[in-house]
Amino acid sequence: MPSHLSADRPAAQPPGRGSVDALISQTRRLKGDVDAVRRDAQDEGSDPQGRWQRALYDLALHQLNDLDEHLAQLREGPPGPAAVRPTPATPAAPTAPRHGSLLSRVGSAEWNLLTDEASWSGELFQILGRDPATAPLTLDELPSLVLDEDRPKLTSMVTDCLVDAKPIDGEFRVVRPDGAVRTVHMMGEPVLDADGSTASMWAVLRDVSELRRSQRVVSETRDSLQHHQHRAQTEHRLAVELQEAVLPPWHGSLRLPRRSPETLDLAAHCLPSSASALIGGYWFDALELADGDTLLSVGDLTGHGVAVASGMATLLGAVRGMAMAGTQPGQLLSWLNQLLDATVQPALGSAVCCRYRPETRTLAWAQAGHPAPLLFRDGTGRRLNAPDGVLLGATPGAAYEQAEQTLEAGDLLLLHTDGLVPGHDEAEALDRLLDLAPRFDEACSAQDCVRLVVEEFGETARENDACVLIAKVTT
Repeated sequence: MPSHLSADRPAAQPPGRGSVDALISQTRRLKGDVDAVRRDAQDEGSDPQGRWQRALYDLALHQLNDLDEHLAQLREGPPGPAAVRPTPATPAAPTAPRHGSLLSRVGSAEWNLLTDEASWSGELFQILGRDPATAPLTLDELPSLVLDEDRPKLTSMVTDCLVDAKPIDGEFRVVRPDGAVRTVHMMGEPVLDADGSTASMWAVLRDVSELRRSQRVVSETRDSLQHHQHRAQTEHRLAVELQEAVLPPWHGSLRLPRRSPETLDLAAHCLPSSASALIGGYWFDALELADGDTLLSVGDLTGHGVAVASGMATLLGAVRGMAMAGTQPGQLLSWLNQLLDATVQPALGSAVCCRYRPETRTLAWAQAGHPAPLLFRDGTGRRLNAPDGVLLGATPGAAYEQAEQTLEAGDLLLLHTDGLVPGHDEAEALDRLLDLAPRFDEACSAQDCVRLVVEEFGETARENDACVLIAKVTT
């Protein structure tokens, strides 16, 4: 039987479609060959061995039909989150009648209604766990082996066969002398005498316990996979909604502060991961403060999912609240570090926090294990010298230094998260960004500069989400 998909082994890769197609073709050719042999076999109704062989041919065809269906499922891939009715799984046909093979799990029996004699094959004694030296059970005695809840089903099948000459095809569970419960599939027909009366009944009984156990595993695995997919979709939707609720709602350019002739022209953009549908904990923010200053911040909380998005919302709310209360960037990050260190679920984060005073064009800023802002002026760019600051949540009681930079009209600041330039180390990524300086110098607005960044790096596959915030000093 083809292996089922594991919830807990997402790295396993399915076989190539071509190899599965080849197996499907081989299975269908084998089905044709088995069917041809079955048709050529002599059909002697009075020969128990012939009936047993014919039943095995039918079982083999049934197995090959199941195998064909399972290979088709394997070719199509794992099921989606929509409910899928499980398809019965069936093991491969036997190659030799060894212990544990299919033949050792298939036995035959015949019950003579005229003499009340029963004849069992050795395999049937093995299936039912009975001593071959003991007498086989009669039809009246057979239900004593069956679980109470399955006895009515067996009685109904046998009655329909003996009274109405209906073939038997059904399953029931038996309890062996050692206490083990086995599932048995029974196929049989009545044998009629010359006047059309039922003289005996023959049957082939197959131990399908392992098959049903495997089928349950497949069904449980499928249910687990669908539950996981549904939960992932729900978490993704919640994380997106939470992120959209807390990140700045503005699109296009924004000018802050609104009541000052000296403003910052602002624009930002998020670049989603191409490797994961999970929402990360990044943020960007621009906020006009009560004293006329402008807050700029970019950060990233490690991890993905609803919990991380919720943690990001908490940090961003704290940043806004402390900045509005007049807290300077260095002290703000110190308190933010204490907040993250005190959370129930430990986490790490990075951030850069800037406070721009338009009257003096002074930028006070601090960073916590985050890329420093890039300053572009007169067609060239450089990275600002970063004051000391460790990752948020890494060291309790950490202090964060603060730096100042005087800006000029026309200057452009670029704040970003890690991974904005994927596929390059830190030095190469910095060079790629600084190479945009001449193009930034020709751009008319911060929004134009953001478009340049997206055009340059937006189509590149990236493992994690990234964002960029650009502020241009205007007069």
